Formats: sequence, C-alpha cells, structure tokens
Amino acid sequence: MSQIICIIGNKGGTGKTTLSHMLCQGFGLLGQRSACVLTDTSREPLSPDGRRYVTADARTPEALNKVAGKLRSMQGWIGVIDGGGNRSEVDRQLDGLCDLVLLPFRDSHEDLRTVLRDLETFPHAYALPSQWPTNAWQRDAADRNVAQILGEHRHRLLHPVASLSASKLLLQKHIPDGLPSNLGNACRALARQVMEIMEVTSPAAEAEAPTARPAIQTPESYAGSAHH
Repeated sequence: MSQIICIIGNKGGTGKTTLSHMLCQGFGLLGQRSACVLTDTSREPLSPDGRRYVTADARTPEALNKVAGKLRSMQGWIGVIDGGGNRSEVDRQLDGLCDLVLLPFRDSHEDLRTVLRDLETFPHAYALPSQWPTNAWQRDAADRNVAQILGEHRHRLLHPVASLSASKLLLQKHIPDGLPSNLGNACRALARQVMEIMEVTSPAAEAEAPTARPAIQTPESYAGSAHH
C-alpha cells in the first residue's frame, strides 16, 4: 500500500519545498520509490532527470486529486506533497489526503508561535526543525527556545534538519550529476526518521498496540522544562 506525506504549515519560508525534495532524495538513496508533488503555485515544476525520485505537478485541485489517486494505486510508493505557505484552507485539504503531516519551522519566535498553533490545529502532525543552526552556541539557544515554547508537544518533535547550503542543488531545474556526500547523508537521515514515524503510526501498528505508541526520540534539550 502506498503512503502520502504532506509538508504544510501557515508560516512561509520554512523550507517546505527543500525538505520535500530532501526527503524524496533520501527515500531514493534508501531504495524506496517516491514522488515529490508540487502544489505551490508560486513555483515551477522541476525535471525528474538525475533525481532518485519522480516529480509531479499538482498545482490545481483537479491535478492534485488525480496525482493523489494515482499514488494510492501504486503499491509500495511514498508521495511527498509540498504544501506551500500561508494557505490554511489548502493545508486542511492536504491533511485530509495524507497519512502523515510534517510542520517545518525555523529558529525564530514567529515560526515557533506559528507551528504551535499548527500543532494544535493538526493534532496528529509532527513538527520538524528546519534550517537549524550548526554553530554550537546558536544551536543551544535555539533548542532552549523550542523547549520553552513547544515543550508540551516534545513527543511530536523530530530531530532538526541542519542548515545546509548544498540542499539548494535539489531545487535546480536540472540537478548536477554528482551531489555532495553531506547532502546525501542529510537526506538519508531525514528519510530514516520519517520512515520510523510511518511505521509507528501505520494502521497495522496502531491496531496491534493502540495504547502503547512509542515516543519519537527528540533532542534531550527539547524535554527540558519551560521554566529552565
């Protein structure tokens, strides 16, 4: 059975498109067939040439329904829908189409306040720290802000995706023949943790142990009290 992931959220500029392509690239590197689905009308479709995944243009409601229906009929595939930003109604529609919702956010109080509201709007979604600082001091400060503002949702927080300049290569219309190894490593790491969540939240897993869902492992600093 195929599965569909949507990457949504009211805040723009959080890296939804980049993460969609990184996730699909990671799936491909792990041998998983996937499709990156464009719904953001402000962007142009990208060529599938050289990628480890296919691309699909679903920028109209009709196209989205057609693509989603096609994906559901393709055994063993994963569809990743790039939702775009500032589209609350579209986000609600995508939430109804998908098996898993990811809400990316950056290191800013505005992003944190927005993703907090989105977590409450989409109670089964997971928040994904995006473009996260790599400097130790900045990372520590960012993690403390997350613990303070999102602490009550720490079981729904994923490991951060670090800021990586090479990720912009995946957004080129035609990607280079050789991609940097650090980009491949980041894509694989993202895909692995998302696949772990999908295993935990699958209908079969819930039916087997509906009251014993394991918590997603998150950075220790996210588990801190908001008063620290």
